[in-house]
Amino acid sequence: MSGKVEVTIESYIESPEILKSLYRRVLLVVSLSQIFGGAGLAAGITVGALLAQQMLGTDAYAGVPSALFTLGSAVAAFIVGKLSQRYGRRTGLSTGFIVGGLGAIGVVMAAIFNSVSMLFISLLIYGAGTATNLQARYAGTDLANDKQRATAISTTMLMTTFGAVLGPNLVELMGKVALSMGIPALAGPFLLSAAAFIVAGLVLFVMLRPDPLEIAKGIEAHKQKFAQEQQVQSTHPMGNKRGLAVGATVMVLTQIVMVAIMTMTPIHMKHHGHGLSEVGIVIGFHVGAMYLPSLVTGILVDKVGRTAMSIAAGVTLLLAGLLAAFAPSDSMILLIVALSLLGLGWNFGLISGTAQIVDATEPSTRAKTQGKMDVFVALAGASGGALSGMVVANASYAALSLAGGLLSLLLIPVVIWSRRAV
Repeated sequence: MSGKVEVTIESYIESPEILKSLYRRVLLVVSLSQIFGGAGLAAGITVGALLAQQMLGTDAYAGVPSALFTLGSAVAAFIVGKLSQRYGRRTGLSTGFIVGGLGAIGVVMAAIFNSVSMLFISLLIYGAGTATNLQARYAGTDLANDKQRATAISTTMLMTTFGAVLGPNLVELMGKVALSMGIPALAGPFLLSAAAFIVAGLVLFVMLRPDPLEIAKGIEAHKQKFAQEQQVQSTHPMGNKRGLAVGATVMVLTQIVMVAIMTMTPIHMKHHGHGLSEVGIVIGFHVGAMYLPSLVTGILVDKVGRTAMSIAAGVTLLLAGLLAAFAPSDSMILLIVALSLLGLGWNFGLISGTAQIVDATEPSTRAKTQGKMDVFVALAGASGGALSGMVVANASYAALSLAGGLLSLLLIPVVIWSRRAV
């Protein structure tokens, strides 16, 4: 490290107030980027399945876009994690967002030229924005203590709500903008995604200084040096691997269930006479429920505990699946409630699972490990997205929703095992 960085780290070690001020600033910058990142994510997921259906001419592969950009996000999660570990959060996150924006531009070009191969490649690249939007939640935890971590995660996720709710509700407007430019209407939301992801990347690149992970690593190195000088043996949490396994399982299961049901809801609605604006409203409520409760969820995870909130995630997802399966297909209200519960269950699972991952890692390996964990989450989403279209094509939307709800119940024995194994 350079002398300048060393002096800066020393000042954070010696002054808790300066460290606290940086922690708040990091949360502010990451939250600002999440507003744009949320808009980029939500606009794309709203129409991705519909665009594929239009270009492929079949429902059976309507889940492919979700599978592709989540598969792309799996690769990106690993790369962003490695970049962040080596060069800091600023470099890793800003690169991921900008690459995702370029992927969204590619989707628009694919729609213009009606090129399915270009669409698939671009959706893989677009996944980088999705992965980065999710990984940004870790940046707020780098300088947080163990009683602030879930709250820090939830604060950044809360800010995603503004863009995430706005994105789906701009679908119809962006469709009109696209048509006025001679671009297919369903590609319009990806214009918004491109701009939003690139702006999010620029916000982080310009404003995330000093880098929170670099400061956290410096503080950890100082503590280890002090421990060696005092001949104090460094203690690491017992059950570190168990914490990683349980946190990853919670996030993976919630991701599979959420992505599978969410992906096919627009197709289900279209088949029963609902228009694009109505699809936007339902997905808007869903995405809002994914992020808006975050601040309360984070406080609950820190106060009530990771285990209780993981169980709550399983129960909430079960209720969402049952309601989506048995609600009348022409009932907008019940679809909104079902998709809102789906988003809320995902929120509980992601924040409680993420908190367990952060608890089980240290700054020296944190970003790399978190990136690997998000690879599993992304692959779970890819599996859910790919299988969802096939399940609906061969069975029904109700069967998919019911299966998803029942799958979420696996969270309960997993977290009970984690407590008994301690």
